Amino acid sequence: MQQHELDALFDQQAAGYDARWVRMAPIRDSLLFLIDTVFAPLPDDAHVLCVGAGTGAEIGHLARRFPRWTFLALDPSTQMIAACRERALREGFADRCRFHAGVVETLPEEAAFDGATCLLVSQFLLDPDARTAFFASIAHRLRPGGTLVWADLAWDTEAPDYPAMLRLWMETMSGAGLDAAALEQIRANYARDVAILPPDRVAALAEAGGFTPPLRFHQAGMIHGWCARTKDASVSSAR
Repeated sequence: MQQHELDALFDQQAAGYDARWVRMAPIRDSLLFLIDTVFAPLPDDAHVLCVGAGTGAEIGHLARRFPRWTFLALDPSTQMIAACRERALREGFADRCRFHAGVVETLPEEAAFDGATCLLVSQFLLDPDARTAFFASIAHRLRPGGTLVWADLAWDTEAPDYPAMLRLWMETMSGAGLDAAALEQIRANYARDVAILPPDRVAALAEAGGFTPPLRFHQAGMIHGWCARTKDASVSSAR
């Protein structure tokens, strides 16, 4: 799926996005709970980049948890950015948040952020080199030693347990049993539109983009979460 197709898809989903994924809230909440700990060493006045901010769920959580932090909400979908802005106004953190409709490369090339989040975004980059370049673009915008937290769907799709894991994952999302035809359609969609790679391979792509060896600190079903820091000052010193 091309970037413009993804943008159009998320534009269409923005209005009902949170309601659609309410069943998955326990996984989201467990990930955010651990992100609090990963981000705890950041400065009290940290500036955080949220890549693929969507409707702003993680920004809302972090804004409540760290009341002096400021945020840049970044998403290529204008409708998602609008929903994020509405949440910020509704929940009272709009004065600590800037909003930018676009991709990372449209931001100034300066190391302006102490931390970054990127939840369920890089998995849509099917080409490994493009995925590494994506991680590098985030690294260049983090201050020396800045922390990235990200999550993606990941599994070894060639492993014997993948069919069973896929069925379990689909049933978790749908809340109902799936017949063989429905499962095959989802399998085809994943193969075409999502780069589901073994977790170690995802970590290696991020490391190649300028980060220390990532720590995989979370797994729930097929969603894995990692954290890593920029390798050295030269990676993120473009001021």
